[in-house]
Amino acid sequence: MQIASLRSPRRRLSGALAVSAAAMLAVSGCSVANTTQGESASPDTLRIVLPQEPPTLEPCDASLTATGVVVRSNITEPLIERDPNSGDLQPKLASSWKQVEPNVWRFTTVSGVKFSNGATFDAEDAAFSIKRTFNGAIGCDVNGYVFDDSKTDVNVVDPNTVEVRTEKPDPILPLRLSFIEMVPRTTDADAKVREPIGTGPYMVDFWDSGQRIALKANPNYHGAAPQYSRAIYQWRAEGSVRAAMVTNDEADLATSLGPEDGAGDLGTAYVNNETTALRMQATDAPLDDIRVREAIDYSINRDGVVKALFQGLGKPAAELVGKGIVGYNDQLTPTPYDLGHAKKLIDEARADGVPVDRTIRLIGRTGQFPKINETIEAIQFSLSKIGLNVKIEMMDTSGQMQYQTRPFVPGSGPVLLMIMHGNQAGDTQFTLDQYMLSDGYQSTYGTAAYDKEIVAAEALTGEARQDALAKVLADEPTKIRQYAYIAHMEAVLAKSNKVDYQPNSATGDEMRLAEMTHATSQND
Repeated sequence: MQIASLRSPRRRLSGALAVSAAAMLAVSGCSVANTTQGESASPDTLRIVLPQEPPTLEPCDASLTATGVVVRSNITEPLIERDPNSGDLQPKLASSWKQVEPNVWRFTTVSGVKFSNGATFDAEDAAFSIKRTFNGAIGCDVNGYVFDDSKTDVNVVDPNTVEVRTEKPDPILPLRLSFIEMVPRTTDADAKVREPIGTGPYMVDFWDSGQRIALKANPNYHGAAPQYSRAIYQWRAEGSVRAAMVTNDEADLATSLGPEDGAGDLGTAYVNNETTALRMQATDAPLDDIRVREAIDYSINRDGVVKALFQGLGKPAAELVGKGIVGYNDQLTPTPYDLGHAKKLIDEARADGVPVDRTIRLIGRTGQFPKINETIEAIQFSLSKIGLNVKIEMMDTSGQMQYQTRPFVPGSGPVLLMIMHGNQAGDTQFTLDQYMLSDGYQSTYGTAAYDKEIVAAEALTGEARQDALAKVLADEPTKIRQYAYIAHMEAVLAKSNKVDYQPNSATGDEMRLAEMTHATSQND
């Protein structure tokens, strides 16, 4: 399958975004707690500060952003990986793959690869890793996220060949398998692991919960040794603090920054694959009335949010996937900001007996993206102007996830949930299965007819697939309207002048330490 290329232009933050001297002074007192002088002084140690601590390092949960950014392609590796710039699938622990029957794909595993514990990797480990992902007792995130809990048979043909049989032909199975990290067959098959073993360039040194995670170079790595022999991850919730740690040489790299966080000349803005949206729980009144959902959509000032809160780092969105994803519809335009039309729709619903005065919960995740608090407050203000009663609830990741993924919190009432979706796989099917199907892992609403349209589109290949998926996206606002799309996002990363690294669209989900090298000169 040809996956359209996804460009990741990098550009420097303008001088206008540089922090003021006063602001710098205000945050300069922060420090990397618990980092020893030896670690901070070592030129071979990467010091990375993240917005939050990974909830787990379990490889089968690596589709979680906070986990994947540490684990994927650092500690563990997949059979196949997707190039974030070209969108092409590339060999990793599988040297080749082919579809041998409509329902069967065969993968040839590479030879001469060892896990960090010294055990040899072969097809038995590949089969074990795939089967373990489907073990319902573990509840792997990647199972629901990528495979939709579908049934799959896995067989070892010989020490270097593994076959995967699906219930029905799956034209993008290799792409799906790129999300499964390989672990040794000695890994617990029925429980998640705290410190994973993998074939990647790094291995876990230690994890002090609540403090830091340390990785060290894997002595058994099959590729070229990374330039940095250690990496120390820490986390700070405030973007300004993360940025200041880089500008004060207390960290080498900080992620998930906003344009006003103070990275200055060390900040780099780049296009990621994230799109923000409000998911409207259409199963509860008044959100079960499509006029109310349409009114909410018309009440969002996307241009204002992008311009004023994101300082232009992003674009108003009309769909849940961005440019470069198979199925992206370049003919769609964002819903216009029209409070007058929105209020008219609410008045019509009220006149028909819809309880539009009922309190609606507007739930957001603290630190999910820069300016999320201000964005949610702006939306609440607009919704109050059209006559809706909306209460803001900000939650941490674990609390918010109870409302984002199945099984949802029972009896939660009408909920507007701020989501940020990144289609890191490059095909709209991953978005549709998760967010659009009636029983999708992160979907609260749909119809049988729309489900049928989705399934039919996903069975196609080539141009027919692109056209059908694009039509599915175009139909969502008129047939379902579960989402009010907000913006295709851009990200900001702060990087020390001592480190050479080019962020790409996948950096937020999979930040490959081996791609970071010592800078030969000051970054441009």
